[in-house]
Amino acid sequence: MSAENLKELAGMLLQNVLDPELGISIVDLGLVYGVDIEESTLRVTMTLTTPGCPLHDTLTDAVRRTLERMPGIEEVQVDLVWQPAWTPERITPEGKRQLGWR
Repeated sequence: MSAENLKELAGMLLQNVLDPELGISIVDLGLVYGVDIEESTLRVTMTLTTPGCPLHDTLTDAVRRTLERMPGIEEVQVDLVWQPAWTPERITPEGKRQLGWR
């Protein structure tokens, strides 16, 4: 499987990682900034809605568990970043729909 196909698969799998408070995908919340693959290591760059978010470990563990069984991937690294800061503008149209926003 090519790196591009693996990145696409990772993106689809990350749709299954839900924010436990909102029940919405972390992708639709705009928390995932990027997915990169270098050899057999998959790196997810993501943020949280606030630096003090109590779900820090829950979400990063869920990302690792979701992606660690992908074919050809031996290690999953989750890099939490705070720049650019998350804002509600990052929420996808689907996320806004699920939140009842217009």
